[in-house]
Amino acid sequence: MDDARGYPTVTPYLLYEDVDAALAWLADAFGFEERLRFADDNGIVNHAEVVVPGGGLVMLGHPGPDYRNPRNSGAGSALVHVAVDDVDAHFARARAAGAEVLQEPTDQAYGDRRYDALDPEGHLWSFAQKIRDVSPTEWGASTPA
Repeated sequence: MDDARGYPTVTPYLLYEDVDAALAWLADAFGFEERLRFADDNGIVNHAEVVVPGGGLVMLGHPGPDYRNPRNSGAGSALVHVAVDDVDAHFARARAAGAEVLQEPTDQAYGDRRYDALDPEGHLWSFAQKIRDVSPTEWGASTPA
């Protein structure tokens, strides 16, 4: 569901030390399309948006000179999960672009085929394709009564 401005109800907003480089890399590796870019008077991009093929939006920003990305801080705190039509083709593209692969495409008990990768600044991404219908109880999950 989108809000009145056309933004999805929940939108990941990732911080980068070099938003320009992140935009180029995300387009090359993951096929994201730049929607907008805003730079300050010094030319530093402090807000940008990319469209995820198939639907979705990711915002990027640079919060200032004291910020350290996950790779430079030594700690990650989030995973961005993206549904794709062909996870194996997506994986091949990301690997060719230099994504640091943490898990190659693997069939999951919950019905997805998924791979995980880090971008150059250490943000964790998961890409998955639904390959079969599996009820939550079949793979060990519970649902509220």
